[in-house]
Amino acid sequence: MTTQLTEKHTGTGPAAKPTPAAPAARRAGVRGHRPWTPWLYLLPALAVIGGLLVYPVYQLGLISFLEYTQAQVSGGEPTSFKGFGNYTTLFADPQFRHVLLATVVFAAACVVTTLAVGCALAVLLTRVRALPRLVLMLAALGAWATPAVTGSTVWVFLFDPDFGPVNRLLGLGDFSWTYGRYSAFALVLLEVVWCSFPFVMVTVYAGIKAVPSEVLEAAALDGASQWRIWRSVTAPMLRPILVVVTIQSIIWDFKVFTQIYVMTNGGGIAGQNLVLNVYAYQKAFASSEYSLGSAIGVVMLLILLAVTLVYLRLLRRQGEEL
Repeated sequence: MTTQLTEKHTGTGPAAKPTPAAPAARRAGVRGHRPWTPWLYLLPALAVIGGLLVYPVYQLGLISFLEYTQAQVSGGEPTSFKGFGNYTTLFADPQFRHVLLATVVFAAACVVTTLAVGCALAVLLTRVRALPRLVLMLAALGAWATPAVTGSTVWVFLFDPDFGPVNRLLGLGDFSWTYGRYSAFALVLLEVVWCSFPFVMVTVYAGIKAVPSEVLEAAALDGASQWRIWRSVTAPMLRPILVVVTIQSIIWDFKVFTQIYVMTNGGGIAGQNLVLNVYAYQKAFASSEYSLGSAIGVVMLLILLAVTLVYLRLLRRQGEEL
C-alpha cells in the first residue's frame, strides 16, 4: 500500500502519465537546434564545387548565348547577344545530328560492354584462388592507372597494319583498323573498355564480398544455378553499387575525347569517327566558333543530367515496388 501511494505521488508507476515538463523539454531541444549548422560544415566543400563547377558551367552557358568568335577573343569587335541563335544553327546542322546519334550509340555500346566485362570478372574473382586473384587485380589496376594518351598510343601500335602484332597473329595482313568507320569505332571501344572495366570490377567485387554468405548458400541449396543466383539474389542486393558504376560509366563514355582524338587522328577520315566532345573541340578551337562549341557543351551537360535523373527515378520506382 505504501509503495502504491509512493508511485502515485512520484509519477513512477506503470500507469503514470508523462508530465508537461517532458514535451516542453523536447520543444526546447528542437528550438535549440540550429537548422543552418549542417550547411556550415558543408560550406567549404560547396565553395570548392562552386569555384570548380558552377562558375565554369555558368560561363559555358553564357558564351553559348553570345556571338563569340576569334574577333571577340581578340577584342576587335563587341560581343553581341544571339539568344538561342547558336542552338538553332547547331540543330539545323546535319553533321551535328549525325555526330549526336553516333555519340549516343557509341557511348551505349561502351557502357554495356564495360559493365558486362567488369561484372563478369568481379564474379570470377570470387571463384579463383588468392594468387590468380592478385594477378588479375594488379593487371586490372595497371590498365586503370595508365594515362589515356599512353594507352591509346599503345593500342594504335598493337593494331598498326605495318608493325602491329595483332594483324600478324590474326592473319589480317595490312588491314587498317582506323581506315573504316566501324572498325575504328570498334578499336576505340576496346581501348575504352580496357581502361574502364577495372573500376567496375573492383567496385562490384567489393559489393559481392559484402553480400551475406548465408543468403547465397540458401539459394544454392534451393537448386538455383549460378546465373539465377546472380540475377535474382546478388544483382538486386548490389543495386546501389550498380547505380553508381552505371552512372559513372555513362558520364565517362559519353564525353570520351582523348581516345577518339589520338586513335583516329582527330575524328577519322572526313570526320567519320567524330563524337560530341571532339566535335565541340573542332568548332571551338579549330574553327574559332567558341559560341557553337559552348552550345555543344551545354547540350552534352543537359543530356547527361537527363539520363542520370531518369535512371535514378527508375531505380527508385523499382525499389518501391520491391
